[in-house]
Amino acid sequence: MRKLLLLLLLGLPQLASAQPSVGDWGVNDFAVGGVNLGTRTLRETIAGVVNIVLGFLGILATLMIIFGGFSMMISGGNADKKKGGQNAAVAGAIGLIIVLTAYAISRFVLASTANNTL
Repeated sequence: MRKLLLLLLLGLPQLASAQPSVGDWGVNDFAVGGVNLGTRTLRETIAGVVNIVLGFLGILATLMIIFGGFSMMISGGNADKKKGGQNAAVAGAIGLIIVLTAYAISRFVLASTANNTL
């Protein structure tokens, strides 16, 4: 019984032509369909990802500054709320400085690697 089951499991896909040929493992499916994957270099891909992430973090830092300023405006004279708004604005400003510094460093590193590896 086990031999028959093993024979069916190994033989039925071949009979149904469900096994792809050796040269057709789906590697070129996108290329045949007109989708150009992998046209950018690794350096360009990394630069794009870094730019997107740092841009998102810059937006978050800017929103933090705006939130801190709004909190200070609506504090209504309450010293604790005003101090919380100031802390949020300062944290957002420090975050924005860090993001801009990270952007400058990443641009420098990517430009240096591009010039030195070509």
